[in-house]
Amino acid sequence: MRRMIWPLVFGVVGTTILLALGAWQVQRLTWKQSVLAEIEARIAADPVPLPADPDPEADRYLPVRVGGRFDEAALDVLVSVKGTGPGYRIVQAFETEAGRRIMVDRGVVPTDEKDAPRPGGNATVVGNLHWPQEVDGFTPDPDLDAGIWFARDVPAMADALDAAPILIVARETTGDGVVPLPVGTENIPNDHLEYAITWFSLAAIWAGMTGFLLWRIRRQGQEGTA
Repeated sequence: MRRMIWPLVFGVVGTTILLALGAWQVQRLTWKQSVLAEIEARIAADPVPLPADPDPEADRYLPVRVGGRFDEAALDVLVSVKGTGPGYRIVQAFETEAGRRIMVDRGVVPTDEKDAPRPGGNATVVGNLHWPQEVDGFTPDPDLDAGIWFARDVPAMADALDAAPILIVARETTGDGVVPLPVGTENIPNDHLEYAITWFSLAAIWAGMTGFLLWRIRRQGQEGTA
């Protein structure tokens, strides 16, 4: 029995820690679901006028409505759309009625329509302010010769279009065959359920291995006294 004490203690402590980690991830899952619900409600809210000085944190996902005129200057961002395949996001310069030059992510077009003209014209844009964080150390630089961008880099695109670093992602059509690709929460990571399952599975394995080890120790003891 003395040989079983430390394996038992080790097994109980390890199992308890793993169960606690799993429970913590369940709590984090509940918190993250609440955050996502708040974001979804904010995205779908009624649009308001474009703020004078939008803040990338406080005004992220803010629904806005703004009138003005599209400039012909546009950028093509390579994207893959679930259920459709590859295409290009059209990010186009937009001159507001107040004289501000901003950017509008109008949506996506098929790859064979990449070079179709994007004429200017009056329009009212309804969408959400967004500062997507799509650029990392593996993102290629834009292929300026081919006119292809590989991520939405708001500051860099603003420099290229001579516009303010303000991007509205349209949630209603802006015409010219461009299909809106609205802001959503599907790209916001929420892996807490997978983490919880992992920790609980490890706890079960740990407990099972502890039980097996204790059985072996007991069996060896019985054989030694036989």
